[in-house]
Amino acid sequence: MRFLSEPSTDLTYSDAFLVPSRSDVTSRLDVDLAADDGTGASIPLVAANMTAVTGKRMAETMARRGGLAVLPQDVPLEVLRDVTAWIKSRHTFFETPVSLLASETVIDALHLMGKRPHGAVAVMDDDGKVAGVVRAADCEGQDRFASLASVMRQALVLDGSAFGAEPIAADAGTGSRDASLRRAFEAMDAAGTDFAPVQLGGSLAGVLTRKGALRSTIYRPLLDAAGKLKVAAAVGINGDVAGRAAELLAAGVDVLVIDTAHGHQQKMFDALAAVRSLDPAVPVVAGNVVTADATRELINAGANIVKVGVGPGAMCTTRMMTAVGRPQLSAVLECAAAARAAGGRIWADGGVRYPRDVALALAAGASQVMIGSWFAGTHESPGDLQTEANGRLYKESFGMASARAVQNRNQREGAFEKDRKALFEEGISTSRMYLDPARPGVEDLVDMITAGLRSSMSYAGAADLAGFRERAVAGIQSAAGYEEGRPVPQSW
Repeated sequence: MRFLSEPSTDLTYSDAFLVPSRSDVTSRLDVDLAADDGTGASIPLVAANMTAVTGKRMAETMARRGGLAVLPQDVPLEVLRDVTAWIKSRHTFFETPVSLLASETVIDALHLMGKRPHGAVAVMDDDGKVAGVVRAADCEGQDRFASLASVMRQALVLDGSAFGAEPIAADAGTGSRDASLRRAFEAMDAAGTDFAPVQLGGSLAGVLTRKGALRSTIYRPLLDAAGKLKVAAAVGINGDVAGRAAELLAAGVDVLVIDTAHGHQQKMFDALAAVRSLDPAVPVVAGNVVTADATRELINAGANIVKVGVGPGAMCTTRMMTAVGRPQLSAVLECAAAARAAGGRIWADGGVRYPRDVALALAAGASQVMIGSWFAGTHESPGDLQTEANGRLYKESFGMASARAVQNRNQREGAFEKDRKALFEEGISTSRMYLDPARPGVEDLVDMITAGLRSSMSYAGAADLAGFRERAVAGIQSAAGYEEGRPVPQSW
């Protein structure tokens, strides 16, 4: 990225804009979004290791669409083992179904529908075959204890064998699979439904939606060498770092993230040394930092990727509490250049609220962009779906240094130690992240973000992210300039 005029101060994403350049890119679908950081990601988006953001549903969905999700460091090891195994067992392009027996009740279905954006439950008979489908509309006005058999509708059931075997490489057999997905889309369109269970070998293999069929022709899943979905996991810098990291690697984690709010400290270097002593065969990420010196030192100490960002996140109060941090665009620019010179890469962590911010971070040199609170307001995040009095859906989010997170992290300690540590929180303990009615699922947000990114790259004449970094031209704007670019929802 180069600037029309050199900035005289550090910049946030809102301070900058990109200028269009001559372009030979003829289609946005010709743009390659693959990251170059060794993770194999085919889209440059990472779901953050926040308790309110990433769980097993987020991780499988992101990997199915080519991105990473990082399981939080506060989760017990035995749970992380189970979750990793569960993610690895998921189908690479069929969505995981929500299923119940025909004898179960309407209230059982309503409790589960919010777990997935497709808002449907596959109803199974006693032999494990699909008997029908129940949507939320089918439950309106019904007795909450009525059986699903009494309210279900007939389902279009797809034959899983028509899609061939699951690929062991992301781009394997895409031609024949795309043709099968097109036929599945057309079958759903003809049946007037946007949801179809998929049966394979007499059992429920997954579900497919019309949007899901379209997405599977655009996105390449993020797969390991065995053809299983990839997942990342985080460790902190305290306690038995090597022991925990070894357990995660043995569980099959594909990227290891060493995470702390202040990454340029001795305990981080000790943690990196402990992890490197295991000789891991996966990329190691360390952070967070905001300076070139810190980036170089972490890479020299063994990090493949450095996480950049202190204080830009929506749940973070660090800058207001301590004055510590740095405007994120300038931090990304400086750290990305230092990382590449040292043979490493960076992830831009935090501060993105619109697709434009993601485009700016990648143009500035980030290999991937980590997203937290934005993804918290989706069906796939771990929180319970809640409803305001006006009917608006939301989930609760909270910062990872907040009193709520600290309390969860220190639950095994005594009351005195827990209460003493609670005095030092930095972050919001509860915030409502509303589900966008038009984009309630994380896949909807990924669609929007990657669509904006593809367009941004085509404006710059870049066919891939390396070309985007090279060709991007940026300018600095006033607050009025930023406001001018915002859409106007009603007449003035």
